[in-house]
Amino acid sequence: MTSVVESYRLLLPVLITFVAPFAVILARGDQNQREGVSFIAAATTFLAVLTMVPGVLSGTIFQFTLFKLLPGISVTFAADGLSMIFALIATFLWGFATSYNVGYMRSLREHAQTRYYFCFAVAIFGALGVAFAGNVFTLYLFYEVITVFTYPLVAHHQDKEGFLGARKYLVYLMGTSKLFLLPAMVLTYVLCGTLEMNFTDIVAGIFPPDVVAEHPNLVRLTYVLYIAGLAKAALMPFHNWLPSAMVAPTPVSALLHAVAVVKAGVFSVSRIILSVFGTETMDVLYLGIPTAYVAAFTILAASFIALTKDDIKARLAYSTVSQLSYVVIGVALLTPSGVEGGLLHIPNHAFSKITLFFGAGAIYVATHLRKISEMNGLGRRMPWTFGAFALASLSMIGMPPVCGFVSKWYLLNGALQADQVILMAALLLSTLLNAGYFVPIFYRAFFMAPKPEANIEQYSEAPKVMVIPLCVTAGISLLLGIFPGIFKSFIQVLMHI
Repeated sequence: MTSVVESYRLLLPVLITFVAPFAVILARGDQNQREGVSFIAAATTFLAVLTMVPGVLSGTIFQFTLFKLLPGISVTFAADGLSMIFALIATFLWGFATSYNVGYMRSLREHAQTRYYFCFAVAIFGALGVAFAGNVFTLYLFYEVITVFTYPLVAHHQDKEGFLGARKYLVYLMGTSKLFLLPAMVLTYVLCGTLEMNFTDIVAGIFPPDVVAEHPNLVRLTYVLYIAGLAKAALMPFHNWLPSAMVAPTPVSALLHAVAVVKAGVFSVSRIILSVFGTETMDVLYLGIPTAYVAAFTILAASFIALTKDDIKARLAYSTVSQLSYVVIGVALLTPSGVEGGLLHIPNHAFSKITLFFGAGAIYVATHLRKISEMNGLGRRMPWTFGAFALASLSMIGMPPVCGFVSKWYLLNGALQADQVILMAALLLSTLLNAGYFVPIFYRAFFMAPKPEANIEQYSEAPKVMVIPLCVTAGISLLLGIFPGIFKSFIQVLMHI
């Protein structure tokens, strides 16, 4: 049985991540102390989240209201199975990202490192706030925190290209949230009288059946505004900010693609579908399958674009646009296997994609190469980096026994349950396209001879503080493929199965 419990323990991880950025500022005079703050904050936050795992797995939903503004509008935190998936990923990967940051920022002698670590920590604070948002208002507040404080990270290099990419990033994300997400919240409040979410029944949602029956088109409009307003999910045509943000340092790209920003997007879409509208309203108004088709189009279109990119970060960026839509397509299918596959892809993609970006950054630090066509034979000089990269690539393709296979298997079963042959075909075609743009990278590195003008003997692995995290995250990708129950149990609690 599901029970809702008022608990202060929800405040502890949020409080730690709130204090951490200010501690970074206070330690700015000593880089070891400054980086140490990030390590300590990451470890303590992860442990604080971990203490809630037994309760959530037993069916408890933790909740705490900080303060109320109006009836049905408050700053409230809540933790259920879906919250725990995102919160555990964000806090666990924060520590690995910090280790990687140390190697990257010091090796390249990057400027403004205190500002960098400050904004990085605030982004995690925002991600945790989104994960534990107990209503749409709280989700919106922390969603915007992520946007505002990742802008300086995207513009970190402070050159023309950096400012242009960061400007596009801000315009897309702030523009869509103001034009679409805010109106969606207003309509929800008018129709339902509340912005609270339903954490106990993903079938029912919060829209009363009589409202759905009397105002079906208004409810449909509200849903469309939510999907358009959550541009962090990178559904086409609201995806272009993501490739443009690749002007940021590689650790920031890893943060954007695997930990905070895009995961906040697909998490929020999942939360809106399951905890605001509910599967019954989605089904009655026929909202799920059209959403799944938009996601399928995004998967295929982004994959075809990725095939044309020679810059490794650009190829990974369009891969992310494609891979995020696996989450959306699964949840939008509304079938048990579809939802399970979509939500499983949140952690599976996170660990695999952060490995890929860590690998791209390690390659750049060691060689200053970005173009895939110039990486022939590099695997012989950087076997650990390219080995981890290959393992994570196999996950993205969906090869067993790596974790990407598990989520794609459930997604195919979900499409079969929904009797959606076209979506099944799109998923299978996307797997071939994934192989088309990932396999050439590690094939070149391990099996092609270096170009005559290239002197690869001068290269070696990047610093260990960079290589070790990417090897560990690659190993976890394999572990999650062999033992998918690690995150599956949270989804089963969420779906009451």
